[in-house]
Amino acid sequence: MKIDPKDFRVREGDTVDLAKWHTKVADVYKSKHQYRKMLADHVDRLSAQQQLLYASNSHAVLLIFQAMDAAGKDGAIRHVMSGINPQGCQVFSFKHPSAGELQHDFLWRTTRDMPERGRIGIFNRSYYEEVLVARVHPEILRNEGMPGLPSKTKTIWESRYRSINDLERHLDVNGTRIVKFFLHLSKEEQRLRFLQRIDEPDKNWKFSQADIEERAFWPDYMKAYEKCLSATSTAAAPWYVVPADDKENARLIVSEIVLETLEGLKMSYPATSDERRGALLAIRARLAK
Repeated sequence: MKIDPKDFRVREGDTVDLAKWHTKVADVYKSKHQYRKMLADHVDRLSAQQQLLYASNSHAVLLIFQAMDAAGKDGAIRHVMSGINPQGCQVFSFKHPSAGELQHDFLWRTTRDMPERGRIGIFNRSYYEEVLVARVHPEILRNEGMPGLPSKTKTIWESRYRSINDLERHLDVNGTRIVKFFLHLSKEEQRLRFLQRIDEPDKNWKFSQADIEERAFWPDYMKAYEKCLSATSTAAAPWYVVPADDKENARLIVSEIVLETLEGLKMSYPATSDERRGALLAIRARLAK
């Protein structure tokens, strides 16, 4: 299977029905050896693009990962970005907001961690939690001090979608390219991965009681994701629904999409002026003596 990012992209204006989006597709690789070779090639190309991004200093790139528990977000980030220079990459994982963060609007705690020009920012979960978890568990809104609740409960989601789209459009205009990944895991595959986390002692730390409790809300989460993907996949900040039942396939698909994004920026190294070139040659002559 050849990876075509368009196959996984949610087009702006589409109404998403996740039942029609595959959680598993034909293997991109023919063997584990080929998988490792393909991933290594992607990692090398990503490293070169990241160096170019840093040198050109004209754009930033923000990668957002959202998924159900055990979908492989951490693994995708770790493997795909393994060749990136740590100085040019920032990773943030957003969990339950602190008491201080709850005193601000819902975008504040993530907005302050946006990547600067020349860098790649990675959000492992993001401000999208505020239209996903908060929608499945609307009691969370009470802790956020939203004025006018509960009368606003029915309209708050559309309002938040608009705020998110406005933010992402603003970032795009100012040079930040945003790519959003929903790792689409089946409920059965999640069950198997939970069992593995319980059966293998070195993976016990990954499992918590909250994981199994949230699993009971699976249909609600799927509806929340469908609404979110439909409302917030735009030309400026597209969503990609990545089949996640096969971790290796998912990593190759993610890395290909990131590569396409970086290469699409058509960056180049800063040109050297004749004056500076002359100065460098003079310094070289001194060093050569």
